[in-house]
Amino acid sequence: MRDAAINLRALPQQRDLIDQAASLLGKNRSDFMLEAACDKAQSVLLDQVFFSLDDAKFREFTAMLDAPVQPNPGLERLLAVKAPWKVGA
Repeated sequence: MRDAAINLRALPQQRDLIDQAASLLGKNRSDFMLEAACDKAQSVLLDQVFFSLDDAKFREFTAMLDAPVQPNPGLERLLAVKAPWKVGA
């Protein structure tokens, strides 16, 4: 059961466009909009975690992952800083 409300305002021509597309798919406005929003949200999230490489770039990428770790003083300093929510703890 869906019980979380999502409210938004649209121009009449936007609403009409959405209604027309929803009707073509045999869906109501809410179902159409929720599906479209979820599709876009998944796409945005996948763009943050998925990438594709050609064979040469993939070999280069895996070689970097397999290479020995190099010292990184900047990262070491960053990791040594106490999180703001732990200051004074």
